[in-house]
Amino acid sequence: MTPVVKNGDLLDQDVDVIVNAWNRNVFPWWLLLPQGVSGAIKRRAGKAPFRELAHHGPIPLGGAVLTGAGRLPFKGIIHVAGINLLWFATEKAIRDSVRSAMAIVEERGFQSVAFPIIGSGSGNRSREHALRLMLDEFESCQSSAEVRIVRFCKQATGL
Repeated sequence: MTPVVKNGDLLDQDVDVIVNAWNRNVFPWWLLLPQGVSGAIKRRAGKAPFRELAHHGPIPLGGAVLTGAGRLPFKGIIHVAGINLLWFATEKAIRDSVRSAMAIVEERGFQSVAFPIIGSGSGNRSREHALRLMLDEFESCQSSAEVRIVRFCKQATGL
């Protein structure tokens, strides 16, 4: 499968679910100052998705958990553990995060999903490198869902 890569804001996509590049859920969410995608989700969705996520306990590196979307208009948020405890996104973690998120999309029958570039930002990988890894991993995925990878762009979002 080949996802569409577009510039914009992940939270403004017309999709069933979005993916949040999160940590392993080892640290309580209220101790962290969410930045990037997680920070934007917290500001617009509220705290409910993160409170729900906390009940799942630690997420294996590369794993994924589905929660509600809070005040966002999606059917849910898939939180992936794409960075390790040293705040670094390994190739394996990025690839496993893509596969884990897509497994949830398939299991739940979602028709569309939007991903951020997992591993860039807090994961300390360049956007280009992380995007190449994701695109490569999607080639081995079988899904009928529409998949978007959204490259955050301030001009596209009006910020």
